[in-house]
Amino acid sequence: MKILARQLTLDLYNCDTSRLGNVDEIKDTLKSVVGSEPRLVAEAIDDGHCSIIGAFTEGHIALHVYRELRYVAVDIFTCADSDEPDRLAKTIRKFFRPDKMKSTFLKRGDFGLEREIKPKIKTRVAPFRSVKNAGVKAVKKLVRRNKE
Repeated sequence: MKILARQLTLDLYNCDTSRLGNVDEIKDTLKSVVGSEPRLVAEAIDDGHCSIIGAFTEGHIALHVYRELRYVAVDIFTCADSDEPDRLAKTIRKFFRPDKMKSTFLKRGDFGLEREIKPKIKTRVAPFRSVKNAGVKAVKKLVRRNKE
């Protein structure tokens, strides 16, 4: 099966608030991981929402940052076989430090026309701090039982 491109979307929930307001720092992070120099444009939509769009040789990236909601929506589109959208996604995740992330991977331009065309989608939802919170909850339940 020959595909033309890969698309990865990310929903980052409860991001670190200190990382959501500095557009120049976000742009520098994106430039550090994209091999070719991306052309980045940042636009303030309103006080709590900005978008950053970057075009590079074999794809593009788009981020919508909602400071008040502590939410970032990311779209990574790559055309070259050598591009790794997961590497860019990992850097973005480390930068924003979300509590929870949803990622969806799409294969674009699947020309296997001998079968019915259906999009191939993989979706993962992962809370990052759930293990720490589960331990605290278990200890609290044990303490309550001992008091009874």
